[in-house]
Amino acid sequence: MTLRSVVRGVGSYLPARVMTNAELSTLVDTSDEWIVQRSGIRERHIAADGETTSDLGLAAASAALAAAGLDAQDIDLIILATSTPDRTFPASATTIQDRLGIRHGVAFDLQAVCSGFVFAVATADKFLRSGSHKRALVIGAETFSRILDWTDRTTCVLFGDGAGAVVLEAQEQPEGITGRGVLTTHLRSDGRHTNKLYVDGGPSLTRTVGHLRMEGREVFKHAVGMITDVMNDAYAATGTTSADLDWFVPHQANKRIIDASAEKLKIAPEKVVITVDRHGNTSAASIPLALDVAVRDGRIQPGHLVMLEAMGGGFTWGSALIRW
Repeated sequence: MTLRSVVRGVGSYLPARVMTNAELSTLVDTSDEWIVQRSGIRERHIAADGETTSDLGLAAASAALAAAGLDAQDIDLIILATSTPDRTFPASATTIQDRLGIRHGVAFDLQAVCSGFVFAVATADKFLRSGSHKRALVIGAETFSRILDWTDRTTCVLFGDGAGAVVLEAQEQPEGITGRGVLTTHLRSDGRHTNKLYVDGGPSLTRTVGHLRMEGREVFKHAVGMITDVMNDAYAATGTTSADLDWFVPHQANKRIIDASAEKLKIAPEKVVITVDRHGNTSAASIPLALDVAVRDGRIQPGHLVMLEAMGGGFTWGSALIRW
């Protein structure tokens, strides 16, 4: 037997306001056809005035706890993956911790942009496997609408707001790939690519929040190779292949990237969970949002082998292979 981080529950939250491509075409020179052709996105959710990242994260965390059949007091670790915290400090994770009424354990933010949720899962897994903590809330929450330049049609059409969360629990499981839980995680970073996807502000650099900037073609050029790299590492570590996967849940950045990655790795289209058309790119929230959709509609079932992957600014990229 071995100690594993097992998924107990999943939850999500999306702001009420839906912004369609048609609405965007009234703001910038674009069209539904142009956006769908290049990204697969048809609509995205936008946080209301006064609705913060911690608000979104709290709602997703509460839903995940309910799905797990657990109380907030059962949690002793909270990791919030976000690039859009409420404040520079304190960590928005501590705000969520407080609002859940948790007075023990540890809570902190993790910043790896769109790879944040995978990085957070890997980090929580290390805590739980070590035996230092028992149950973790791993949250991805973003309000990217707050850092978009709404006059830049190359970026404002791609992103949305939302939050997703999972509850992980340390459990004794059988050795090998048949046991439930996180089987393996693989993370990478390469700071040489900073100027390809970044925010042009920050407290130390400009004393401002800044706006998201992206060289879309450059990001696309690197994405497929980086994604397949860490997925192949997961296969090598577990002796599995794409044929063994029940579900591939990628970061929902762009349908063309998702399709190209699945094709390169010979993953059947019917095994790919896609929500980018409804959510847009919600950065660190995109994978847990997609997971919650696929769990609630019955696709992901206990015992299924699920591959998560993401790539984000930095560049950062990573994979997590989980037996559900």
